[in-house]
Amino acid sequence: EAYRISATARGKELRLTLSELDPAAAAPPQDLVFRFGMSGSFRLCPAAELPRHAHLRFLTRESPPRALCFVDPRRFGSWRLGDAWQPERGPCVVSEYQAFRGNVLKNLDDRAFDKPICEALLNQKYFNGIGNYLRAEILYRLKIPPFEKARTVLEALKDQEQEKRKKDPSLTLSKKVKLKRENADLLELCHTVPMEVIMAEKQLLDPEHPDNYAAFKNWLQCYLVPGMSSLRDRSGRTIWFQGEPGPMAPKGQRPRKTPRKKSPQLKADPEAPTPKVTPRASKQRRRAAAKPLKSEEKEEEKEEEADRPRKGRARRTRKATAAPALPEPEVPPSVRRSRRTSARRGKGAAPAV
Repeated sequence: EAYRISATARGKELRLTLSELDPAAAAPPQDLVFRFGMSGSFRLCPAAELPRHAHLRFLTRESPPRALCFVDPRRFGSWRLGDAWQPERGPCVVSEYQAFRGNVLKNLDDRAFDKPICEALLNQKYFNGIGNYLRAEILYRLKIPPFEKARTVLEALKDQEQEKRKKDPSLTLSKKVKLKRENADLLELCHTVPMEVIMAEKQLLDPEHPDNYAAFKNWLQCYLVPGMSSLRDRSGRTIWFQGEPGPMAPKGQRPRKTPRKKSPQLKADPEAPTPKVTPRASKQRRRAAAKPLKSEEKEEEKEEEADRPRKGRARRTRKATAAPALPEPEVPPSVRRSRRTSARRGKGAAPAV
């Protein structure tokens, strides 16, 4: 009743604008710009049933009140006052496609494109909105080795730009659209692949949808898919791919194959009774189907923390290299009682066994 909340997205940022509803109010709109990190999201819920890690809340005046919450379990997300986007981020790959494409092609002399294409795709100065799973899907669809030099891949698009301008004038619009889909280049897929997720967000991203994670896994063609290879790039992020990694692959690493899950095929016993499924067991199965595997969650968390300073490395190393403790011999109960008694009274060490 006091103000209205509207939102605008740009790449990996979201801007909320709080505007006064009273036309007589002279207060200017208030803006907040959010970064979601790995686990940030918005949720609308009853104010009496706030989810855990609801770090910012907008409350309604209705009865009973509801709350629009910014939920972030891992606290990688952030927000700040003001309407300015981060200055080091380029045009959005979804909402500003032509500006995004021009920004890349006119800056190919930048040292950012001396890196492998998989690392350049995470540079938000040029690819604002592309993340780890999107880069894997884009490169896989084009069969581009992830560790090919970025400039080598992108300079070829300049020649394609000139060829597209010399199109046959006899082609109809439908044929032009068909040719564009069949011969989509890297920059075009940086726009269309995120759009696939956005257009199907009710099935792929809706947290209330019971099969949202299963639908997202079915959409993926490369990222975390069994049978694909993976390597760590120079920033510590994991890239999934198929085939050869490319000439700029990190030395000393071997591609790891994502294991294929083999389900054992057992012959059914016709006389065996049908197992009963309790409500608790069926509930656990539904939860397991809706949640990602713990190994995948740990993999994602490691990638998000790759750029953070690592603390306690020496301590972890000492723990890992320490000799394993030998099992203690079995001690009779009477001796254990005498040890405790002598320790309490301070009468010296317990008797040897």
